[in-house]
Amino acid sequence: MIGPEGPLVEGFGDSLRAAGIAVFGPDKAAARLEGSKGFTKDLCAEFGIPTARYVRVEGTEAARTALGRFGVPVVIKADGLAAGKGVVVATTVAEAETAARDVTGEAVIEEFLDGEEASLFALSDGETVVAFASAQDHKRVGVGDTGPNTGGMGAYSPARVLTSALERRAMDEIVRPTVAAMKARGTPFSGVLYAGLMLTSEGPKLIEYNVRFGDPEAQVILPRFQGDLAALMLAVAEGRLAAFEPFEFSDDTALTVVMAGRGYPGTPETGGAIGGLEATEANGAIVFQAGTKESADSLVAAGGRVLGVTALGSSVAEARDRAYAAVAKIDFPSGFCRSDIGWREIAREAAGHSAPRDG
Repeated sequence: MIGPEGPLVEGFGDSLRAAGIAVFGPDKAAARLEGSKGFTKDLCAEFGIPTARYVRVEGTEAARTALGRFGVPVVIKADGLAAGKGVVVATTVAEAETAARDVTGEAVIEEFLDGEEASLFALSDGETVVAFASAQDHKRVGVGDTGPNTGGMGAYSPARVLTSALERRAMDEIVRPTVAAMKARGTPFSGVLYAGLMLTSEGPKLIEYNVRFGDPEAQVILPRFQGDLAALMLAVAEGRLAAFEPFEFSDDTALTVVMAGRGYPGTPETGGAIGGLEATEANGAIVFQAGTKESADSLVAAGGRVLGVTALGSSVAEARDRAYAAVAKIDFPSGFCRSDIGWREIAREAAGHSAPRDG
């Protein structure tokens, strides 16, 4: 099971399969769905998959010229892997021109889609494609979804805003056509396909694909999964997904709060001591370590996003309260987190407007 996107895009799956080892994850050619934004946008254009209007560019001058086709707000994306930080949503002309000046290689300029984001995870063995789970990530670094994009400051699952009806549309109009297109091109997709969606007034549209479970989405999806994950991944790897039993998930909501090093998503402060994890987990939370290392006899921060603190509850609000209670028990003076993970759905819950999953 290959977790990070880098080895997938570099072809680690190909090498393992060539050695006779079963792999959960796509080959290099199929991993281009994440590895190249331009590749995916062109695929969408060719096969009529709903996404934002776009143009591919290379270099600063081409990027600046392309901006004239869109106005603001506008989205500027680095073509390749950027650890979740290669996207600029420019809301002013000055911001757009600054982002264009930073384009040194290939990039995609695309229209801004208005709506609410949600993530849909599907499994494919190259033939069979099935929906797996949903989540809602919080990409912006600041409260109220402000500030620059990050790799993700927290998430919750399931994302009830992605109703069953919208999920069916996303599968029928976006995910299944993508898998069919990859098969038609002779590069079948096997593994988990994570579709970042914008729920627009016209229906779901694709923002981008990841070819892995993603972080922090995995931290809220997998704790809810009640089946045999290893058996499921092996079935995908061996082309037996169609015969696998229906998926079972807890009815609870899972919510993750990311604790990051001060300065993230810029240059994060590293080396800060971290304590209190055992006490936190003893109270029922799950603490995922992402950017940590051992130094002498202590645990210290060693990256941007350092910890993912996950809790479950009967509602988003209850999961939120439990997750932040767990965060409060962690001693991490050089870290910070957003204080409003799950805020949209919590507001809907409070108003009695939470979307039912069978809607």
